[in-house]
Amino acid sequence: MSTGNPELFVVCKSCGSEVSPYITECPYCGNRLRKRAPKIDREGRVAERKRRRPTPSLPRLRRGEIPGIRAESHPYATIALVIAGFVGCLLWRTSAVTIGQIAVFEKPGAHWWRLITTGFVYSNVGYAFITLAAIALFGWLLERRHGPLPVIALYAVGAVGGAAAAAAVYSVPVVLGGNGGALALIVAWAMPDLISLRRGEEIDGDLLGALAIGLAVALMPIVVPQASWIPDIVGVLGGVVIGLPLALSEPQ
Repeated sequence: MSTGNPELFVVCKSCGSEVSPYITECPYCGNRLRKRAPKIDREGRVAERKRRRPTPSLPRLRRGEIPGIRAESHPYATIALVIAGFVGCLLWRTSAVTIGQIAVFEKPGAHWWRLITTGFVYSNVGYAFITLAAIALFGWLLERRHGPLPVIALYAVGAVGGAAAAAAVYSVPVVLGGNGGALALIVAWAMPDLISLRRGEEIDGDLLGALAIGLAVALMPIVVPQASWIPDIVGVLGGVVIGLPLALSEPQ
């Protein structure tokens, strides 16, 4: 620690000789000690020039963003899924198409695209309301965490994969609605809290509320004959398979 007196010597790192602190090269080995001769203050001390630390700067704020707070992006994927469900719920009631043209009431065969559209078709208002509300809520929560791609992937696995599985299992499959996609979103959202409970940690999420909504969606085949149990099973499995790595990737 400096006592206020000028340094009597410095040690050359090359040859270990004690030399004057006011020279730039070692006179014994020629090693470069410093780039330039030091400045001497009025008291005879070496006045080293201190480097100025760079001033931290923030990127330009986006529209609607508050300084220090990250702006939330809009849940475009979730909005698109809900709108598609509303359109599918109303479209077949017009004279444009019939429900058999956009839903699965038999083996799709060459009409493979019905496996995709049937997940957005609802024959019952209550079925549509409960399922689309679950998609809107848990899709939005997941999209806030992970962005739109996992939401789309989860819904595709639960709805499209569930319809394809039902078409493969039944000789005359009847599948419509997004119950499998909704369950995939619910299960994936619940995975971080389930992992925390297994570790004995406290959780902030409402797992009981998620369980109640999930049961309401899963039991739709009881009251809606066109809803299938197979997408329920595929949706739950897809939520676990995709939701688990997503949960483990979240910062603790």
